[in-house]
Amino acid sequence: MSNDYIPRHDADFEIWFKNIKEYVAMKTGSPDHEWEYIPNSAVTELNEAYNDWFNNYSQTLVPHTPAITTDKNNARASAERVIRPFVQRFLHWPPVTDGDRVNMNIPNRSPVRTQHHEVTEVVEFELILSHIRQIRVNFHVKGHINMAKPKGYDGAVLIWDVLDTPPQRPEDLTHHTMASRTPHTLNFDETQRGKTVYIALAWQNERGNIGAWSEIQSAVIP
Repeated sequence: MSNDYIPRHDADFEIWFKNIKEYVAMKTGSPDHEWEYIPNSAVTELNEAYNDWFNNYSQTLVPHTPAITTDKNNARASAERVIRPFVQRFLHWPPVTDGDRVNMNIPNRSPVRTQHHEVTEVVEFELILSHIRQIRVNFHVKGHINMAKPKGYDGAVLIWDVLDTPPQRPEDLTHHTMASRTPHTLNFDETQRGKTVYIALAWQNERGNIGAWSEIQSAVIP
């Protein structure tokens, strides 16, 4: 491991990612439903990211072209964009234990964290309805309207879901993406027009740490 918890070398990354994928599958599929709080859609996204990564990585284990290497690198980058929010949202908190994180080779949180590692900023945002089947999310640092995102941060993790009733907590929102710049556009299909989407955001720094979730806002999909 380097200073980042994600292994640097592809062979190590393959072993590490496969272990996490299988461990999560075991816990979410256990008869006791130990980790039933993790939405099926999030587990599916993790599995699909692993499959895409492995399919591309396995092709580099034999003589191959530079294009195959590029595809592998792109698949790994996409996988990491799924892994980091998944770990932060679901694996850093109870009922996941320190022992579970050791088994998955994910570092446990130190009880004392330096300011450099903490994410203290909060996202403030507004929803803009200007085109059909689209909602633009215009976000910035709360209290600093001219600061689109904190310096050195990856951006904001944006979570959302189309629901019949308001969610009780951000963890009820099952879709997520990384919004690296503002505004970020969410696209919907025709069948979702007139339904209500609920949205929340949180900043993510360069170390993959995510801050507090914003208030949940809603809008009717135009």
